[in-house]
Amino acid sequence: MTKGTGKVLAVNKKANFDYAIEETIEAGIVLKGTEIKSIRKGKVQLRDAFILIRNNEAWLSNMHISPYEQGNIHNHDPVRVRKLLLHKKQIASLTGTMKQQGYSIIPLKMYIKNGFAKVLIGVGKGKKLYDKRQDLKEKEHKRDMQRAFKANQQD
Repeated sequence: MTKGTGKVLAVNKKANFDYAIEETIEAGIVLKGTEIKSIRKGKVQLRDAFILIRNNEAWLSNMHISPYEQGNIHNHDPVRVRKLLLHKKQIASLTGTMKQQGYSIIPLKMYIKNGFAKVLIGVGKGKKLYDKRQDLKEKEHKRDMQRAFKANQQD
């Protein structure tokens, strides 16, 4: 399987709008207790999540996993910091790109692959406001072209 395949559970739609993604890496994630059950139900939110690198380890912060309904008193904290499973070389390359100005590491989507929860993380450069406006104009132009083409086909 290629990166990003499997049962997609959550997508960070804001990531492609705010960042120009240059590289993607698949990472495993360390979970506790009932978190995987909640993830399999699709109760995950990546919107405000980001990745930190501390002590040569990658950490996923601010990702919200809702508590499992059938869980007990041992349910997890919904927004705790979770460790990502990456190779040392991958962490070293991520650290190098983080030191460059304007680059960020953000989660793009979460999915289940071979029974394990995986996170597709992207290395991206932040877009300026005029870049975002340009993207919106191009998106609108494509929509208009599709509408015109569809209307022309129906006639």
